[in-house]
Amino acid sequence: MHSSNHIIKFADDMTVVGLINKDNESAYREEVRELVSWCKVNNLYLNVDKTKEMVVDFRRARRDHSPLAINGSSVEIVRNIKFLGVHIAENLTWILNTSSITKRAQRLYFLRKLREAHLPSPILTTFYRG
Repeated sequence: MHSSNHIIKFADDMTVVGLINKDNESAYREEVRELVSWCKVNNLYLNVDKTKEMVVDFRRARRDHSPLAINGSSVEIVRNIKFLGVHIAENLTWILNTSSITKRAQRLYFLRKLREAHLPSPILTTFYRG
Protein backbone atom coordinates (compact mmCIF):
# COMPACT_ATOMS: atom_id res chain seq x y z
CA MET A 1 0.00 0.00 0.00
CA HIS A 2 1.20 3.49 -0.84
CA SER A 3 1.55 5.96 2.04
CA SER A 4 -0.84 8.42 0.35
CA ASN A 5 -3.65 5.82 0.23
CA HIS A 6 -5.81 4.17 2.86
CA ILE A 7 -8.09 1.15 2.55
CA ILE A 8 -11.06 1.10 4.90
CA LYS A 9 -12.89 -2.22 5.30
CA PHE A 10 -16.24 -2.73 6.99
CA ALA A 11 -18.24 -5.97 6.70
CA ASP A 12 -18.58 -6.55 2.95
CA ASP A 13 -17.69 -2.97 1.92
CA MET A 14 -14.29 -1.61 1.07
CA THR A 15 -13.24 1.99 0.46
CA VAL A 16 -10.00 3.27 -1.03
CA VAL A 17 -9.08 6.81 -0.04
CA GLY A 18 -6.25 8.31 -2.03
CA LEU A 19 -4.46 11.63 -1.95
CA ILE A 20 -3.63 12.85 -5.43
CA ASN A 21 -0.78 15.32 -5.21
CA LYS A 22 0.48 17.52 -8.07
CA ASP A 23 -1.87 15.79 -10.56
CA ASN A 24 -0.04 12.49 -10.05
CA GLU A 25 -2.74 9.81 -9.82
CA SER A 26 -0.39 6.87 -10.34
CA ALA A 27 -0.25 5.76 -6.67
CA TYR A 28 -4.05 5.90 -6.36
CA ARG A 29 -4.69 4.05 -9.61
CA GLU A 30 -2.03 1.44 -8.75
CA GLU A 31 -3.72 0.89 -5.37
CA VAL A 32 -7.03 0.23 -7.11
CA ARG A 33 -5.35 -2.18 -9.56
CA GLU A 34 -3.76 -4.09 -6.66
CA LEU A 35 -7.14 -4.26 -4.91
CA VAL A 36 -8.81 -5.63 -8.06
CA SER A 37 -6.12 -8.30 -8.46
CA TRP A 38 -6.33 -9.19 -4.74
CA CYS A 39 -10.09 -9.72 -5.16
CA LYS A 40 -9.49 -12.04 -8.12
CA VAL A 41 -6.84 -14.07 -6.29
CA ASN A 42 -9.13 -14.44 -3.24
CA ASN A 43 -12.20 -15.38 -5.34
CA LEU A 44 -14.09 -12.22 -4.41
CA TYR A 45 -16.47 -10.67 -6.90
CA LEU A 46 -16.03 -6.92 -7.33
CA ASN A 47 -19.31 -5.45 -8.56
CA VAL A 48 -18.22 -2.55 -10.79
CA ASP A 49 -21.85 -1.38 -11.17
CA LYS A 50 -21.99 -0.72 -7.41
CA THR A 51 -18.51 0.79 -7.31
CA LYS A 52 -18.48 4.59 -7.13
CA GLU A 53 -15.76 7.22 -7.16
CA MET A 54 -16.03 10.63 -5.53
CA VAL A 55 -13.48 13.36 -6.16
CA VAL A 56 -12.93 16.09 -3.58
CA ASP A 57 -11.04 18.94 -5.22
CA PHE A 58 -10.69 22.41 -3.71
CA ARG A 59 -8.34 23.87 -6.32
CA ARG A 60 -9.48 27.05 -8.02
CA ALA A 61 -8.79 25.63 -11.46
CA ARG A 62 -10.49 22.24 -11.26
CA ARG A 63 -9.52 19.73 -13.90
CA ASP A 64 -11.63 16.89 -15.20
CA HIS A 65 -10.79 13.62 -13.53
CA SER A 66 -10.80 10.63 -15.84
CA PRO A 67 -12.84 7.78 -14.34
CA LEU A 68 -11.28 4.56 -13.13
CA ALA A 69 -11.61 1.49 -15.30
CA ILE A 70 -12.09 -1.85 -13.55
CA ASN A 71 -12.30 -5.02 -15.64
CA GLY A 72 -12.94 -2.91 -18.74
CA SER A 73 -15.84 -0.96 -17.20
CA SER A 74 -15.74 2.69 -16.15
CA VAL A 75 -16.48 3.49 -12.53
CA GLU A 76 -19.20 6.10 -12.09
CA ILE A 77 -18.05 9.42 -10.62
CA VAL A 78 -20.61 10.73 -8.10
CA ARG A 79 -21.05 14.07 -6.33
CA ASN A 80 -22.01 12.51 -2.96
CA ILE A 81 -21.96 9.14 -1.30
CA LYS A 82 -23.27 7.46 1.84
CA PHE A 83 -20.39 6.00 3.84
CA LEU A 84 -21.19 4.05 7.02
CA GLY A 85 -24.45 5.97 7.44
CA VAL A 86 -22.94 9.42 6.87
CA HIS A 87 -23.72 11.35 3.69
CA ILE A 88 -20.52 12.87 2.32
CA ALA A 89 -20.66 15.52 -0.42
CA GLU A 90 -17.80 16.43 -2.73
CA ASN A 91 -17.64 19.93 -1.17
CA LEU A 92 -17.48 18.35 2.33
CA THR A 93 -20.43 20.36 3.70
CA TRP A 94 -22.88 18.90 6.21
CA ILE A 95 -26.05 20.00 4.37
CA LEU A 96 -26.90 16.63 2.80
CA ASN A 97 -26.19 14.67 5.98
CA THR A 98 -28.15 17.08 8.18
CA SER A 99 -31.23 16.97 5.93
CA SER A 100 -31.09 13.15 5.94
CA ILE A 101 -30.99 13.05 9.75
CA THR A 102 -33.83 15.58 9.94
CA LYS A 103 -36.04 13.46 7.66
CA ARG A 104 -35.31 10.37 9.74
CA ALA A 105 -36.13 12.22 12.97
CA GLN A 106 -39.44 13.43 11.52
CA ARG A 107 -40.34 9.89 10.48
CA LEU A 108 -39.56 8.60 13.99
CA TYR A 109 -41.68 11.37 15.54
CA PHE A 110 -44.68 10.43 13.40
CA LEU A 111 -44.08 6.75 14.17
CA ARG A 112 -44.20 7.52 17.88
CA LYS A 113 -47.46 9.44 17.42
CA LEU A 114 -48.99 6.51 15.52
CA ARG A 115 -47.90 4.13 18.28
CA GLU A 116 -49.50 6.41 20.88
CA ALA A 117 -52.72 6.11 18.83
CA HIS A 118 -52.50 2.32 19.46
CA LEU A 119 -52.19 1.31 15.81
CA PRO A 120 -51.31 -2.36 15.19
CA SER A 121 -47.69 -3.35 14.62
CA PRO A 122 -48.10 -4.27 10.92
CA ILE A 123 -49.27 -0.73 10.14
CA LEU A 124 -46.40 0.78 12.13
CA THR A 125 -43.96 -1.44 10.25
CA THR A 126 -45.45 -0.44 6.89
CA PHE A 127 -45.20 3.25 7.81
CA TYR A 128 -41.57 2.90 8.96
CA ARG A 129 -40.49 1.03 5.82
CA GLY A 130 -42.42 3.37 3.52
